[in-house]
Amino acid sequence: MKYAVIDIGSNSVRLMLWADGTLYKKVCTTRLAEGLAASGSLSEAAMERTARAVADFCTEGRREGAQVLAFATAAVRSSSNGGTFCARVKALTGVDVDVIGGEEEARLGMFGALGDQKDGIVIDIGGASTEVCCREFGVVQYQKSLPVGAVSILETCGQSIGMIDAYVRAMADRLPVRIPHFDNRYAIGGTASTLASMSLELPAYDAAKLNHTELTREWLMEVAIRLNLTPVEQRKNIRGMDPRRADVILGSTMLLAAIMQKLRLDSVFFSDADNLEGYLAARGLA
Repeated sequence: MKYAVIDIGSNSVRLMLWADGTLYKKVCTTRLAEGLAASGSLSEAAMERTARAVADFCTEGRREGAQVLAFATAAVRSSSNGGTFCARVKALTGVDVDVIGGEEEARLGMFGALGDQKDGIVIDIGGASTEVCCREFGVVQYQKSLPVGAVSILETCGQSIGMIDAYVRAMADRLPVRIPHFDNRYAIGGTASTLASMSLELPAYDAAKLNHTELTREWLMEVAIRLNLTPVEQRKNIRGMDPRRADVILGSTMLLAAIMQKLRLDSVFFSDADNLEGYLAARGLA
């Protein structure tokens, strides 16, 4: 069976084509969560461009002969008009959007990065929320969704490193003091992939090269200092930088570092397998 799975995130819409394994992934940055932190609702412009991106991916999936599945995360579930957005997608595509809860989102990331057997911890920094999930002895011991992400940090703190530092530390303090030591400790999502790409100075995204790239907390703090000293437009020229993330990368880098400090993790590894694969696995389709 071939599936086209669409992840409607707070910062971007992603497509995975799958047939006995991931064939490819695509991303379209739409900033669905733009303005959400202040208004509590999705803007008309953000809903329109995001729904159009979903429709384009649906068309591509059907052209490939795949069954199309779509799920939405923090921006849709936390907004006052998420139902309106889902109805718009339904009208455009005929697809019902599965709006998943925060703890379920954490589990999907875990299934993607760890499969259904391995113990470990997975951190997923999104646009409007961040998930942490820990599995030990084959059992989920901890799952948490924090109401903070790359877009919400930008809209709350701008580029002020002092404000960002206080904000992300306060959010990280909601996590446990420490977790068991795991060899399998992964970061997934656009922040992690961008940082891995910057670490390797890759000119273009290459999943095979990026997978399992180690990101140390010490290096993340060095990157944060560098980003703080670099204007947003100039950040786009940093080798490995996704230009679409130049304005949000400072806050999300500091958030990842703060979470790692709180959990006493010296390093994490990037995993290209994430909640897209996890969505199929959790439903017994992969």
